[in-house]
Amino acid sequence: MDEAAQVLRAARARGWRIATAESCTGGLIAGALTDVAGSSDVVDRGYVTYSNQAKQDMLGVTTASLEAYGAVSEQVAREMAMGALAAAGVDVAVSVTGIAGPGGSAVKPEGMVCFGLATAQGVLTETVQFGALGRQGVRQATVKHALDLLLKACLP
Repeated sequence: MDEAAQVLRAARARGWRIATAESCTGGLIAGALTDVAGSSDVVDRGYVTYSNQAKQDMLGVTTASLEAYGAVSEQVAREMAMGALAAAGVDVAVSVTGIAGPGGSAVKPEGMVCFGLATAQGVLTETVQFGALGRQGVRQATVKHALDLLLKACLP
C-alpha cells in the first residue's frame, strides 16, 4: 500500500515512532504499515482493542466515557489515541473505533468511524461517515483514512 510507505518515509524523516489503537479494523492499520519492508524502525506497536474491556485495560479508556458516549464516539477515540501514545511512548498514535457492519443504528449507522490522532501537541478527533460499503469496504476505507491522518501528522 503506497500510503503506508509514504507514512513510514515521513515518520522516518522526523525520527518519529508510531503506535496504532484499533477496534473496528482489528489490526489492519498496523498490518498495512508492517507490510512495508523495514517498517520496524518506525512502527512500535499496535493495540487491537475490540472489546470495551480491552479498551479500558490496554489504553485507559474510562468507564464513564464508554457509558456516556459509547465505544463508537470521538471521546473514546480520543482516549484510545492518548492511551496508546502514553503507553507506547511514541511520537504519534492513531485510533479508530466504528461500525464496520453489517448493521448499526439510526444514530450510529454502518460506516460511521471515529478517529483519534495524538501527538505531544495534542489530540485531534473526527467522525467520518463512509456509508454502507459492506464490512470489508468500511474497514479498508478506515485504514486509508487513518494512514492519511498519520501522513499529515508526520509531514513537517
